[in-house]
Parts: sequence; C-alpha cells; structure tokens
Amino acid sequence: MTATSRTGGQILVDQLLVHGVDHIFCVPGESYLAALDALHDADIDVTVCRQEGGAAMMAEAYGKLTGRPGICFVTRGPGATNASPGIHIAKQDSTPMILFVGQIERGMREREAFQELDYRAAFGPLAKWATEVDDPARFPEIVSRAFHVATSGRPGPVVIALPEDVLTEMAEVADAPRYQVIEAHPSPAQMAELQTLLQDAKKPVALLGGSRWSETAVQDFMRFAERFELPVACTFRRQMLFPADHPSYMGDLGLGVNPKLLARIKEADIVLLVGGRLSEIPSQAYTLLDIPAPRSKLVHIHPDSSELGRVYSPHLAINASPVAFAAALEGVNPPAALPWSEGTKTAHADYLAWSDPAPIKHAGNLQMGQVMAHLREVMPSDTIYCNGAGNFATWVHRFWPFRHYGTQLAPTSGSMGYGVPAGVGAKRINPDSTVVVFAGDGDFLMNGQEFATAVQYDLPILVILLDNGMYGTIRMHQERDYPGRVSATMLKNPDFAAYAKAFGGYGERVETTDDFPAALQRALTSGKPAILHCLLDPEAITPAMSLSAIREKALASRG
Repeated sequence: MTATSRTGGQILVDQLLVHGVDHIFCVPGESYLAALDALHDADIDVTVCRQEGGAAMMAEAYGKLTGRPGICFVTRGPGATNASPGIHIAKQDSTPMILFVGQIERGMREREAFQELDYRAAFGPLAKWATEVDDPARFPEIVSRAFHVATSGRPGPVVIALPEDVLTEMAEVADAPRYQVIEAHPSPAQMAELQTLLQDAKKPVALLGGSRWSETAVQDFMRFAERFELPVACTFRRQMLFPADHPSYMGDLGLGVNPKLLARIKEADIVLLVGGRLSEIPSQAYTLLDIPAPRSKLVHIHPDSSELGRVYSPHLAINASPVAFAAALEGVNPPAALPWSEGTKTAHADYLAWSDPAPIKHAGNLQMGQVMAHLREVMPSDTIYCNGAGNFATWVHRFWPFRHYGTQLAPTSGSMGYGVPAGVGAKRINPDSTVVVFAGDGDFLMNGQEFATAVQYDLPILVILLDNGMYGTIRMHQERDYPGRVSATMLKNPDFAAYAKAFGGYGERVETTDDFPAALQRALTSGKPAILHCLLDPEAITPAMSLSAIREKALASRG
C-alpha cells in the first residue's frame, strides 16, 4: 500500500484492520484519545468494560476461543497495572494477546510525570515482549512483530506502550502485510520413530494440553485415538481438547484428580504429551513423571523448541504445533494387535464412574451433585462454560462432560475473577452460544462489575454463583495445615440476586435442590444477563470430603 500522511493513532488502527482485528476490549483513557478517535470510523467492534482487569480477561478469552490475538486497550499507570492479571493469565495459559497501553508524552520521560510507568520493566517478566513506540512511522513494523510474537511458538501476550504525542504526530508510511502464523511441522523421520515406539508399546497414554489447537486438530487426534484405541487424558482446564463421551477418554489431570487415572499414567510405558508443558497442577506438583528423565518413554510435542527438554528430558522431542502434529498422525498406522485396548475400555469406564454426579451427597439443602446432573440433562452439549478459581470449579471440571472444542474458558494460571469477564467476552463474540459462568462468592466479586457490561450489550449470560460465605479454597487449606485456626477467610456477602436486578439483569435466590430446575429455566428464558444466587453449605467444600472431615483428619495426624 502506498504511504499517506496519517496520525499515529490512525496508522495504529489501520494496522489492526490489516491484521484482521474485528473486536477490541477497552477501558477508555485520555492517554490514547487519538487511537479512540481513529476507532470511531473503523470497522471494529469495541466493548467498553468497567475495569481494566476485566477488559484484559475478555481479550484473553477471545484469544482462547479464536486462536487469534485478543486485543485490549487501557490507559497508562493504574489502568495498565489493573490489566496485569489478564497478562499473567495469557502468559501462563499460552494465549495470544496484545495489550496497548497509553503513555506520557516522550518529552516528559523520567520526571515521574502523571501516571508514568516504565512498561518494558513492569511487563517484561509477564509478557513475551514489552515495548514502546517512539516514532509513528514504526507502527506498521512494531504491530506486525507483535502479531507474530503473540502467535508464534508458544503463544502469549505482548504489551505495547503508546506515548500520547506519538499517537497525534503525523507520518507517511505504508501498511504492513497481514501477519501469518509460523507453523512448525514434525519431520517424516520423527513420525516414523513414533510409529516404531507405538508398535512396541504395551501401555501407552496420550495427554493433551496447551494452545495452538483447532477444531480440525481435535478431530484429527480423535480419529488417531480411535484407530489406536489409545487412552487419552486432558491436562488442567483443557478438557475441550477431547470429547468426554469418546470411548478413549479417561479424564482430566487437574485438582482432586481420579486416583485411578494417576495410577494408569504412572504405569504407562509411553506418554504422548501433545501441546502442553505438564506444569505444576497437571503433573500433581511435578510428581507424575520423574525429572529430568521420566521412567516411561516421553514423546513431547510442543510448538516452542525452548519448552522441549526444559523440565522433562523426552525420549522423542517433536517441535510442532498441535495442528501440524495432529494432521501428520494420519500417516501413523496401528499395530496388528493392540494389547492396551481392554485397558482403554476400563479407563473410560473409570472416568464415567468418577464423573457421575448422581451418587454425590454432602451437607446442606442444595445438593450440587443433583444440580450438575440436571445441567447435564437440560443444557446444550456445546454450552460454553467459564470459571475463575476456587473449589466451586470442581463441580464443573469433574461433572460436566465437555464434548466440543471452544466450550471451555478457565485460567490454568488459577486467577480468581476470570469467569464473569470471560463469559462476557465469549457471549460478545458468539452471541448465539449458551454461556454459563460458574463463580464462587469470593471469586465473583473480583470482577463482578463486568455484569454491568453484559447488561450494557444485552448479553444474556447465566452466572451460577455458589455462596458459602468464605474464600473456600484457602479455608480448606487452612483447615488442612492449621486446623481450627480460622483466619482472614470469612466473608459477609450481599444479596447477589438483588445485585443482578440492580444492574438491570435477572436475579433469583436458590436455597434447595428442588428450587434449582425451575429457577434455571426462569433465568434462561428471561432473556437477560442472570445470576442464580445459590446458597451452599460451608461444609460442602469438595465432592469427597467435608470441611469438618478435613479438619479432623489434620488433627488426627498430629496425634
């Protein structure tokens, strides 16, 4: 494209259009007014949020669902630091994202001007790349690089600071060409070696995780698993990578994992780790495989070469994206005999028994086992489930059977407050999808203000809010490590149904199991963003153990 004289803000927005951006999430600020002005006439949807953390999490959710960088704009100083949780999520969850941050004028640097911050220093450890634009003519170059960095290898966040005067200054520069995702493919020799390993295997397992997947890749891997009758597990909060109703599925490696699943993986002679890093949570605090040399033969497939051998020394390392690797599996053929096939059937049966909510009973009038059984019965199989962090999430992860790619938004980083903004972001870009947010009382109020964003844009998400009057996960750990010494974990909560109504949404209080089905139906048919305020007994801290039982076990262990 030929160069024309434009403001820096216009050049920036033009680059977003070149790279296919169709949506941004923001909290406006005077530090980037020139960019906001350029967005006025651009064919880009803008979601205005109530707090920068929520905006960044919405952009991260966009990246998770689409595989394209989620775009977020925030103002300088406190606006940027408010957005930092979303950057941390994108880093740990390997999600492509670009955060644009307003900045002071160039001539005011290093005077501690109003809301001044060194973004390279502040975000360097959190982002894949943090930089600042000094010349408006460099916007095409820097934005192009940002898209390539965010999507290449192990995806992640990029932070770009925008000095106010750079956005208003004029420059003549041509637009960059549209970015292309850099794909890494397995070599024929590597696939041949994998073929040989599987020919000689007795107890192979596959573990799926990470990002750089697609619906096609999930289908490709599913066909491979069918041909090999291979047992497959998903890592922490990556359950949408393999359908739960598939006969090869054996569960997920998260918190409170099925002991039979752990035993099966530890007994495996070959572990096929595709896309993931097998970090602290899925590895059960790095106890699942020996470090650095696992006893089983580890075949590690990852799009970033720097991850291969970083923690685990693989028998076979393949630097490839899950998309490329899954496509190459078509050429790998199963042996004539499959000595593990009966074990795969047993593994799936173990998963079905473990994930059945019907037998679960706990204290209180609202039984979550029956709630989950009802959700499984009436909700569409492609419902997008979103959650933040807390023991409440166990009910979704263990008992909802994820069957479709693109239906799970949950932070592997363990960030609280993620569910509501993720749900808003999901519904904003997928208006025809059913979106359900699971939240705890403590978790919800981390970013509950984004319920107002759902109302503003008429996004009928459903929030199932489990209220037990405490920071439940911390209280559980407290009783385990310091039994009976409750400190700083109790909460006094508002009427969350009234909260929903105050914003213009639908709200209802649910106190018993029998109340839930009708309340759910009323919330779904209201056509509004809705909160079901579900009162959960504090004793119902996990599906397996009560709070009192955890305390008593801890006390007994001390004699």
